[in-house]
Amino acid sequence: MTSTNKDPILVVVQLTGGSDYMNMVVPYADSLYYDNRPTVGIPSEDVLPINDRFGFNPNLGTFKNLYDQGQVAVVNGVGYPNPNRSHFRAMDIWHTCEPEKIATEGWLGRVIRDIDPHGENVLTGVNFGRGLPRAMALTGVPVASVAVLEGYGVLTGIPGQDQRARALDVFERMYSPAIGTGATMDYLGRTGLDALKGADILKTAADSYSSTVEYAATPIAQSLRGMAQVILKGLGTRVLYTSQGGYDTHANQVPVQTPLLSDLSAGIGDFFTDLREHDAADNVMMLVFTEFGRRVKDNGSGSDHGSGGASYLIGQPVNGGMLGAYPSLKEEDQLDGDLHFNVDFRSVYSTIVDKWMGLDAKSAIGGNYELLDFVRPSN
Repeated sequence: MTSTNKDPILVVVQLTGGSDYMNMVVPYADSLYYDNRPTVGIPSEDVLPINDRFGFNPNLGTFKNLYDQGQVAVVNGVGYPNPNRSHFRAMDIWHTCEPEKIATEGWLGRVIRDIDPHGENVLTGVNFGRGLPRAMALTGVPVASVAVLEGYGVLTGIPGQDQRARALDVFERMYSPAIGTGATMDYLGRTGLDALKGADILKTAADSYSSTVEYAATPIAQSLRGMAQVILKGLGTRVLYTSQGGYDTHANQVPVQTPLLSDLSAGIGDFFTDLREHDAADNVMMLVFTEFGRRVKDNGSGSDHGSGGASYLIGQPVNGGMLGAYPSLKEEDQLDGDLHFNVDFRSVYSTIVDKWMGLDAKSAIGGNYELLDFVRPSN
């Protein structure tokens, strides 16, 4: 499981909109890549080489640096049977582990439940961003959701004796998109007020935080800074979540994707530098994922919704390298113009839950899936 006496922590970064896998991990030695991508293809001389066949996008310097240190695992060709190209449905599938039916229970909600079955710590799970990702939603499992730690408080500016009712109204609007209006009030009755308790505790993380790392002012960097503050405060938080939007690059892909990946890479680099500075990096593993990849062929300006992507595991506990075969770009091997997946995303989750978190993967993921080799063996 873990090579440290500290409790294992999982950080999840969601790239919303379908980040282009082929332009994050570029098959620069394959002429078919350039045949299919005359507009959005990354020139071979610009990539940051992983080996003589593949390289990282030139804006992913942190990925390259940590990969060279053995701290990044690229799981290639991640997906699931009968892929869905709708953003909302595809993300639901990733959040609930249910490709065949609509589900409301989030996989991380179940992880948090299994870590803390009696709900003793309202900060076992923390989301940075608006609302609550469906992945963390589970009735009876409180999850604090925060935009920025400084000045945070769901109750801020709510005066008078009807404070509780207004607070619940805020929570109802926050949580409804994640779990559906039908289940929201039941969820709030048992869970919402517990999550509210986390607000004042979270504020203390910023108060005592000190670091030489100067994070950028970008949303993703500030979310990662907040995560570092919470981890360093020692509040018992075990699952942290955030997302970075903007990856739906149907048009102007290169000018849109370039700053996004640059911001992502810089933020992740600062986050791990911050943790190392405080001797707090050895029990933190990060998962970076997106709901789907893009089409093999570009559309003359960008790329359209596809399937078959990658997941990235980052951190000292990671057994780094390229895992799984990069999907073939040959037309006869494609799935209707898409890359063909060869690793079920639930194998990625199951490996995290079993080998890293030390929990029962079937309980959280809902089935038995192949375990992968991206967790460094314990000493």
